[in-house]
Amino acid sequence: MNQKVLTSFPNAISVQIKREDLIHPFVSGNKFRKLKYNLLQAKTENHDTLLTFGGAFSNHIAAVAFAGKENGFKTIGIIRGDELAGKVTENPTLSFAQNCGMQLEFISREEYRLKSEVSFIENLKQNVGSFYLIPEGGTNDLAIKGCQEILTPEDADFDYICCSIGTGGTISGIINSVLPHQKVLGFPALKGDFLKEEICNFVQNENWELLTDYHFGGYGKVNEALIEFINQFYTENQIPLDPIYTGKMVFGVIDLIQKNYFPAESKILLIHTGGIQGIQGMNIKLKNKQLPTIDINV
Repeated sequence: MNQKVLTSFPNAISVQIKREDLIHPFVSGNKFRKLKYNLLQAKTENHDTLLTFGGAFSNHIAAVAFAGKENGFKTIGIIRGDELAGKVTENPTLSFAQNCGMQLEFISREEYRLKSEVSFIENLKQNVGSFYLIPEGGTNDLAIKGCQEILTPEDADFDYICCSIGTGGTISGIINSVLPHQKVLGFPALKGDFLKEEICNFVQNENWELLTDYHFGGYGKVNEALIEFINQFYTENQIPLDPIYTGKMVFGVIDLIQKNYFPAESKILLIHTGGIQGIQGMNIKLKNKQLPTIDINV
């Protein structure tokens, strides 16, 4: 569903947001898209266990836990940070995952950096048994196949498609499915443009660009200006934005509109990739730092 953004924009520019966050109450946005074909493949290969990776407030961990439960899989989450082992009850994301039946395994941040190493994966198999591996963030060829279904024929009128970026899977699927007259703009949640090379491994089209100035200090970093923007946007449009991904992307797009980046009469589509479940955890962190919180009804 595309929803018109009610905020007034100059130069007859129009903005709509694709409400992927409404696909599913617990497996929303790009997580639904990324898991769709991976779950089918896991069943085809007769796996009964899904194993994946994530951090303390990972949308991906929460989504895999619920999707696994709903589809009859055991789930194992390898969690970054062994200091979290005794704090599950204090963490809404990890508590949710555990309540869905996910087995949580906490490892040090040093060990976590090895998660893509063959020897590390083999050691996991020896410790927990056979499993279907879903990468951190869910990005693989099957995830990109799912993300290629985000755009629909009704989106053909848009000139620009804008999307936040975590691991690069969602935007890769979108790039592969856009029409020749459309340009895809990606807004990384992490510092730097290192994801450009990763995205190039998955895409064929060249009509895309990364805009790297809207990470707000890096992954998981926020400030009062971003929180104020998210709250104001919700007041004006009744659309909740998460502070890790979509909130930063929407902030960036509106800032670029004000800076005349887009030609007059441009039609812009923003992809809402979900992640609303992470707001509760973010508000805990903000309260601890005595900062304003995200004030939306979800």
